[in-house]
Amino acid sequence: MDQTDVLRALRRDHPMELRRAADRLHGTARHTPIIPSRSLSDLTGHDIRLKPENLQVTGSFKIRGAYNKIASLSDEEIARGIVTASAGNHAQGVAYAARERGANATIVMPQITPPLKVDATKAYGAQVVLHGDVFDESAEYAGRLSAEQGMVYVPPFDDYEVICGQGTVGLEILEDVPDVTDVVVPLGGGGLGAGVALAIKTFRPQVRVIGAIPEGSPAYRESFEAGHVVAAEQVMTSAEGVAVKRPGDLPFALLNEFLDDLVTVTERDINEMILLMLEKHKLVVEGAGAVSLAALEHLDLRSRAFASAQGKHVIVPILSGGNIDTVTMGAVIQKGMIARG
Repeated sequence: MDQTDVLRALRRDHPMELRRAADRLHGTARHTPIIPSRSLSDLTGHDIRLKPENLQVTGSFKIRGAYNKIASLSDEEIARGIVTASAGNHAQGVAYAARERGANATIVMPQITPPLKVDATKAYGAQVVLHGDVFDESAEYAGRLSAEQGMVYVPPFDDYEVICGQGTVGLEILEDVPDVTDVVVPLGGGGLGAGVALAIKTFRPQVRVIGAIPEGSPAYRESFEAGHVVAAEQVMTSAEGVAVKRPGDLPFALLNEFLDDLVTVTERDINEMILLMLEKHKLVVEGAGAVSLAALEHLDLRSRAFASAQGKHVIVPILSGGNIDTVTMGAVIQKGMIARG
């Protein structure tokens, strides 16, 4: 997205657009419940309440942004067909939304995408093309298909309607957890983080929004340090949902203004949280979905005066998705058992 489009998006009526997204998604996306976590509360000393988007339609939050974007398209645009690129969860969201509107959808996915996500995307009726080793290469190819065949490109994160759709996660948190003090969100391309931060800061600016990234996916940390979007030289993380080399221009602009803190987690942290969710909550969470959980032990809350009446922070980590294949899950369980001796 060029800077003219970024500035135009930043000047839009955010409260109205967020409410419009919520209206469009009503009856399509699930209003996921808040689940208190005694185990994580005991571990951190704070009140931890989970936002399980792994229980969402298609298994992740991505249906929100994809559906809001496609619902905003005209009939003429729908007739041209839809194309996108995705590591998996956005693919399923676009495929589902396209099917709802009767549009043909082509999804370009990295060759490393787990078979579970490829098969799930095909099950919604989309054509899947495997291209590139990482998301960015898939996105470049999807852009070429859009230009050559006239299809409408639905960005996975660098788009205002997509971001507002993801922002409905933040609206639900504010509705369901009125005493929330901190929200932790994983960052890949930044669509979820930007949407949640936009919603939180629009309607309750005193609540902190904290981003979390794997150490092997440093693009956001490097971009914040540089003061502008930069691409990471390489991305190496098992959390493929946040394995993005270059953040989106609009998400970066929003997060640069609204994000309160950024936390880096290790692969071991991520694996331990996947295993903990299985054992303590009977929840299946993918790597990207566990990144916000892994950040909980690393939060710097000492300088934060705003807390609940009990003196504890009320922290809501967002479990962004649960689409993990059985081979990866087996490896995570084995690593966890080894780590525990």
